[in-house]
Amino acid sequence: MPGEKVPLASNDSTDAGPVTSDDQGRGAARGQGRTWLLEIGLVFLRIGPAIGLLILVVVLSQLTPAFGTPRNIGNLLSQSAVICVLAIGQLMVIVTRGIDLSVGSTLALGTVTGALAAVAGLPWPAVIAVMLLSGALVGAVNGTVFVFGRLPHPFIITLATLSIARGVALWLSDGRPIQGMPDPIRLLGGEILFGWLPVSALLVVAIAVAATLLLSRMVWGRWVYAVGGNPEAARRIGMPVGGTLVSVYVFSGLMAGIGALLTAGRTNAGAPTFGSLAELDAIAAVIIGGASFLGGRGHVGNAIVGALMIGVIRNGMNLLNVDSFFQPMVIGVVIVLAVEADVIRNRLEERFRLVQVLR
Repeated sequence: MPGEKVPLASNDSTDAGPVTSDDQGRGAARGQGRTWLLEIGLVFLRIGPAIGLLILVVVLSQLTPAFGTPRNIGNLLSQSAVICVLAIGQLMVIVTRGIDLSVGSTLALGTVTGALAAVAGLPWPAVIAVMLLSGALVGAVNGTVFVFGRLPHPFIITLATLSIARGVALWLSDGRPIQGMPDPIRLLGGEILFGWLPVSALLVVAIAVAATLLLSRMVWGRWVYAVGGNPEAARRIGMPVGGTLVSVYVFSGLMAGIGALLTAGRTNAGAPTFGSLAELDAIAAVIIGGASFLGGRGHVGNAIVGALMIGVIRNGMNLLNVDSFFQPMVIGVVIVLAVEADVIRNRLEERFRLVQVLR
């Protein structure tokens, strides 16, 4: 009819009536359920590397009885010791959003300089000091050029020192191994206790504990995580961003020097070919252990777990007589899975923060 008002179509929400306390309770319950699921997912991703390592150990123990023997466990720990040490240094760098490609070449240089010092008749403490100082020097060059040279990324300088350190090692050694290391160094690198436990594994434990204390108990450790999490914010509140970045590369170089010490002690030699592709193993161990290339995240224990996982995979495939050409493929697949786990973790954390805000 003309002039008659036609009622507007109502939607479901207006017809449903006012929101009751029961509706609010159900909504809160759903929100708490989502939060609980997100928390479970985050915890699982954080302990995922340790779970993966445990599964690998159990599976390989079933596939080959030789895997779980004390002798093989000792060999595994001895073979993984160098990668564990390098991974601890690489962790510091990756936490600050960087990368150190030079650690393998730095290790080779350390073995050569140490062997030359030993051949020259220097006492064993001096030989150890030469190895460690050579590693720290390369790390200082990396950090100083990156920070004060205002390079866009440490990839550039560490790629350069990868070639430079290897070239210097080849030049000093004339491209040949140099035999002969003092007894204390050979003890650190190759001595076995109780018939199966390598001394190098005990050294790794000591370094891991010291690095954990540095990151968790010292102001420097808070600086490292803060610089990695948000370097601009760290700079604005007065943190020594430049000095912190230089220090983590010096630390990484020092760990490469310790890796040289273990390698030279185990082989009783220094050689310019040592440490080939060791930088990739160290980076892979850190990423498998759950650290993020975005910075601000990483734990020493997880880096050790990542290094052990690489060692277990290689050791198990050797025992199973798997073609050595397949080993890099398997490690590559594991790295891809670890990176994807980091992506999933970042998404879950974003959703968790959003749910917390909306609650």
